[in-house]
Amino acid sequence: IVTRETSNDILHGITRKAVLELAREAQMQVEERNFTIEEAQQADEAFVTSASAFVTPVVEIDGAKIGSGTPGKLAPRLREIYLEEMRKTAI
Repeated sequence: IVTRETSNDILHGITRKAVLELAREAQMQVEERNFTIEEAQQADEAFVTSASAFVTPVVEIDGAKIGSGTPGKLAPRLREIYLEEMRKTAI
C-alpha cells in the first residue's frame, strides 16, 4: 500500500489511520510517501477511506483505468478487516 503522508492536502482521518494500522498488523507493506497522479494511474489497485464508506475501491483516475478497471482484492479485504475490528470494539 502506498499512500501520501498526511499534510494540509491529506486529511488526518481516523478511518485512514485505523485502516493503515490494521494493514500493518495484517503484515501488509505500507509506505507513506509522495507520488504522482501518473504513478497512481499505473497502480494495480486504488482505494479511498472515509468515515461513511470505510474503504471504497477506485477504478479510474482522470479517465485512466486502475488495473483492470474493476475493484481489486485488497480494498474489500481491508474493508472487512476494518469492519471486523469496529465490531469488536462496538459497545
